[in-house]
Amino acid sequence: MGDVRAALDVLLHPSLEPIVEMVLLQDGAAIEAHAVDGSVRFDRDGNVLSSEGRNPLADQATDRFAGLPNELASLQPVRTANSYPFAYEQAAQLFDHPAAPDLCVIHTAAHHWADQGGHIGEHGSLDVVQSRAPFIIAGAGVKALGQLERACKLVDVAPTVLALMGGHLERTDGTVLDVIDGDVAAPEHVVGFLWDGCNPNVLYDAAARGEAPNVARLMAMGTTFGHGAMASLPTVTLANHTSVLTGLHPGHHGILHNAWFDRSSGQQVITNSPATWHEAASWLFPGIETIHHAVHRCWPDACTVSINEPTDAGADFSTFDYIRRGVPMERPPAPDELPNADQRFVRPVKDYRFFSRVDHTTVQQFLGVWSGEYLGSDWPRPKFTWCNFALTDTAFHEGGPHSEIAMASIRDTDARLANILEGVERAGAWDRTAFFLVADHGMEESKPGVGGDWGPALRDAGIAHRDEAFGFIYLD
Repeated sequence: MGDVRAALDVLLHPSLEPIVEMVLLQDGAAIEAHAVDGSVRFDRDGNVLSSEGRNPLADQATDRFAGLPNELASLQPVRTANSYPFAYEQAAQLFDHPAAPDLCVIHTAAHHWADQGGHIGEHGSLDVVQSRAPFIIAGAGVKALGQLERACKLVDVAPTVLALMGGHLERTDGTVLDVIDGDVAAPEHVVGFLWDGCNPNVLYDAAARGEAPNVARLMAMGTTFGHGAMASLPTVTLANHTSVLTGLHPGHHGILHNAWFDRSSGQQVITNSPATWHEAASWLFPGIETIHHAVHRCWPDACTVSINEPTDAGADFSTFDYIRRGVPMERPPAPDELPNADQRFVRPVKDYRFFSRVDHTTVQQFLGVWSGEYLGSDWPRPKFTWCNFALTDTAFHEGGPHSEIAMASIRDTDARLANILEGVERAGAWDRTAFFLVADHGMEESKPGVGGDWGPALRDAGIAHRDEAFGFIYLD
């Protein structure tokens, strides 16, 4: 542990306090969290073994900064004002993975990754705003409880969806939420939407103000978790796409981060890049069950669909399966002809243009498969359909969650949601279909000027290391 403690001393130096919130590590069977003003040591059941100074994980309130006015009143909260929901569980699961880092650096709410190509909107941390994703569930078989002033976890989504359908996951880190109406028939179909990187405070407020009428429609007919669904650590894209679809934390399903170091092979693993995205599901641990697998186990003749989602294991129709096999697919219209796309941002912002086109294909693929015939193949009505929308993530990164470009992405994605809801109605399946809408993590407005990273300080101290995904420190 000598190198670990030496690196910890560097990372907790007061000069790095503006960007380092805390550092997590494993010491034997115990997990530790260290900040400049205190530390805590705990076991995997969340029992505190010892602490010194201020326990950096003591505040685990899930309602902190819930509601847009509360978030806007406390932008970039300091560590003593922040909260870290389910923090003991989140930290412990990370170190269950055989490729877990020696040190996991949690960056501050204010930290702006400018030197690493970052944007105004950021995530990845353990804090409540970056962890908080929306969760709305509605339709056939779902209780219409309105907006609940409570939180859940992303790992609760999969077991709840399977229970709603009348099935179950063989293994999960989550629990079945009390949103299922046991007095009515289970839905014949479930459609899930992931709005990548969408801040729920912003989304719920947009729905209330009429900016997202189709999200508001789902909220009105079902149950919304007002304090959000908390993402697993690290609060990044692919790790939590997979947590939503498996009901397992990243340390348990295998896809640990967008990038990590595989000690067994001495190989850097990058899953979140154009070259590797379509192969990302290959990093699932053997035997891990997705919702698609569970549906087929419970209903062997059922069909499941995965649209624009890399964690597609077990799906009958998958966009990325077509890509892996080199099967030509429909191309979206040119940017100027793209429906439901805010032209203020489509032309000048490259990523807004690209992901607007990608999200358009999500709608086209859904409507094609649900019509019964798509790309020359016949398709039965799917029991489970998963639709990944990516535009919100790129827009919330670009301008921050409280920007006009972020709001434009909500309006555009809501219009695409309308196309899918209309498709379900045209199919005559509305009364037999349940819907849920979720994200993979939150998004927090960083503070330009609070930048830099800890790599130079570690190098200056002579500590050989590699830093994967800006926070996973592996020591040599």
